Amino acid sequence: MLFPVLASCEPTKETEKPSAPTSKVAKVRLKTSKGDIVIEMNAEKAPITVENFLSYVKKKQYDGTVFHRVINGFMIQGGGFTQQGQVLTEKETGKGIVNEGKNGLKNDRGTIAMARTSDPNSATSQFFINVVDNGMLNFPNNGGYAVFGKVVDGMDVVDKIKSVTTRPDARLGSDVPVEPVTIQSASIE
Repeated sequence: MLFPVLASCEPTKETEKPSAPTSKVAKVRLKTSKGDIVIEMNAEKAPITVENFLSYVKKKQYDGTVFHRVINGFMIQGGGFTQQGQVLTEKETGKGIVNEGKNGLKNDRGTIAMARTSDPNSATSQFFINVVDNGMLNFPNNGGYAVFGKVVDGMDVVDKIKSVTTRPDARLGSDVPVEPVTIQSASIE
């Protein structure tokens, strides 16, 4: 059964469109506790989403966050929570952005897309990396989940993360890693 990729426990009420799309952005490096993942952005097909993601990278929003939802055979999700012991704390974010789910990019293995609530225009900082081809997340299904890049180095790290043991959490379900997988830093290359 497919569960929606939730960006937050609280739905956002407003959406915003960043002022100017970023062009010629090459890559973002996620330095994690399991190794580095390098993601190539696609500003041509997903300008709003790339600008949003990069704004969070520049603000250091992702530094110290964890992959809080890991489902082997589906995806790994992060970018919104910090963790102390077993306690997950959601970070504050900006307003939701316009969904670019119909940009033609597919939720295939190794792609990165925005997590959101059931509102297609609710994505803020949380993202997920597909660990298999997830055609059911593509437009037009539920508005689609906006793919905005792909892993170009470190898919072995993604595979390590997808295989960690998970535990139940009252708010987030049964897919929280037992041992936190931390994004130590995110930087533009």
